[in-house]
Amino acid sequence: MYALVLLITSVSAGFLGSILGLGGGIILVPVLTLFFGVNIRYAVAASLISIIATSSGAAAGFLKDRLTNLRLAVLLEVGTVLGAIVGFLISRYVTASVLYLIFGFFLLFSAVTMLRRREDSRASINHPWAEKLKLAGRYPGAKGEWIHYQVERVPFGLLAMFGAGILSALLGIGSGIFKVLAMDNAMRLPMKVSSATSNFMIGVTASASAGAYLLQGDIKPEIAGPVAFGIIVGSYFGAKAMVKMPAVLIRRIFVVVLVVVSAQMIWKGLHA
Repeated sequence: MYALVLLITSVSAGFLGSILGLGGGIILVPVLTLFFGVNIRYAVAASLISIIATSSGAAAGFLKDRLTNLRLAVLLEVGTVLGAIVGFLISRYVTASVLYLIFGFFLLFSAVTMLRRREDSRASINHPWAEKLKLAGRYPGAKGEWIHYQVERVPFGLLAMFGAGILSALLGIGSGIFKVLAMDNAMRLPMKVSSATSNFMIGVTASASAGAYLLQGDIKPEIAGPVAFGIIVGSYFGAKAMVKMPAVLIRRIFVVVLVVVSAQMIWKGLHA
């Protein structure tokens, strides 16, 4: 029964995570710690495995649909991987109660961010780095036409990815909300491109720290196994759904979930 409930939760997390480009960890860590009583370090480690699975399950579909900007993803991963290494190095010096509080406030920030109306305003000019590295791209529209876009503020995007990498290692999340925010708001990429590229990147970011958690013995197969399988199934169907449907309703529902869970995590952090 335990494994079945965990599997259903993981499928749901993978579905929502792939649609929003956030990774399933933002749901899984609170669920594992609050409802299954799993130690937060084991939950973080299992979540990192699930993020790799989310990326694997969704990235293939997005690549096939020409939504992922591979050149940009490879460049930005330099910042995220460096951040993930730094995050892991400092994770042993952070207590469980502090992790609960950080995660709770992070979820609250995510809820506020998702509550805002997202306008798909594309960049009108290329940053010089984007010009030299040929980061501009195109993706198919709803009617099959090609939509071209430019890339702005590349250095700021790299800095934001470094911070996202630190959060990923500390909290066991894909930190996709920061990746999407940086690409969507700062670099002015179309929302679908931001989400698809974030899905591709979160797996690489998680891989940079998951190996270290494995060596520390924090990855428990009885937890990571059903989580990873459920995430792969959910993220596959989420990737299919994201191409065809707007995420407005899902975002609104998810905001409610984030607010409730963030309040629970903050309360637990204050009383841990």
